[in-house]
Amino acid sequence: MFIVTGGAGFIGNVMVWKLNQLGITDILIVDHLGDGNKWKNLVRRKYSDYMHRDQFLDLISSGRLDARVEGIFHMGACSATTEKNADFLMANNYRYTKVLGEWALEHDARFIYASSAATYGNGTLGFRDDLDTMQKLVPLNMYGYSKQVYDLHAHRNGLLDKIAGIKFFNVFGPNEYHKGDMSSVVFKSFNQITETGMVKLFRSANPAYKDGEQLRDFVYVKDCVDVLWWLYENKQVNGIFNLGTGVARSWKDLVNAVFSSMKLPVKIEYVDMPPGLKKAYQYFTLADMSRLRESGCPVEFRSLEAAVQDYVCGYLSQPDPFL
Repeated sequence: MFIVTGGAGFIGNVMVWKLNQLGITDILIVDHLGDGNKWKNLVRRKYSDYMHRDQFLDLISSGRLDARVEGIFHMGACSATTEKNADFLMANNYRYTKVLGEWALEHDARFIYASSAATYGNGTLGFRDDLDTMQKLVPLNMYGYSKQVYDLHAHRNGLLDKIAGIKFFNVFGPNEYHKGDMSSVVFKSFNQITETGMVKLFRSANPAYKDGEQLRDFVYVKDCVDVLWWLYENKQVNGIFNLGTGVARSWKDLVNAVFSSMKLPVKIEYVDMPPGLKKAYQYFTLADMSRLRESGCPVEFRSLEAAVQDYVCGYLSQPDPFL
């Protein structure tokens, strides 16, 4: 059996899709559905069981989870960079990962967990996923810090030669509609264009970057789950790895790709960034992918334009937009 936490969420749900594509259906999905629309992501998935996050943690903590587990893809977390409840983030992002990681190692299950590029803070220390850099990072928000705490825990306790952690950069793709304000700019742009014919982007508050030319490493979710599966199959590859494309592109590039996929003229309006966001805004991210490549990972990443076109034309513009 495989366990996918966050299996009704974005990356976790696409990971379940990947497993289904491989003919794997003996899957325990763990999540917290609440009163939103995440449940819709489960409709197209084949899985053997679903369990609420709290019930699952209780079973794990009490030693009552009786299962032969081959692999755990721990994608469940609060991913809101604006979340201010530090106790909640530490419990949900750090403690949850710690308890589950310990169980996985005790039961000889492959453990692959989600860290985040938010751990890199303002990027002044670079974006290398080596241990020396990791120990010096200063995240800009509590979400990034909650992810870094487990990374450091795994390092201090000698776990990084037994498990694989992934620092996701700017992931976008199908089945993210439920994420609200945390959904990708591709998703938001498509909806803005559909409604108004234009897209609003934040003005730059940094003189080193022109409006719309703030840079990010955008990566397609389908490519991400290909990497996750490769890591499962290659259990000798361990440690913390960046997961981006290794190419930084601007917000303007991203939005232009959406307009192009919709076959519409580009129309962008720049608006002021909210004061509360300015202090924690990343103007540049770029995944150093050398360690993952050196490990032998063969996954080829789609270009920004190809990925956006697949997402917009294959999903967002369809009457049934789900993966």
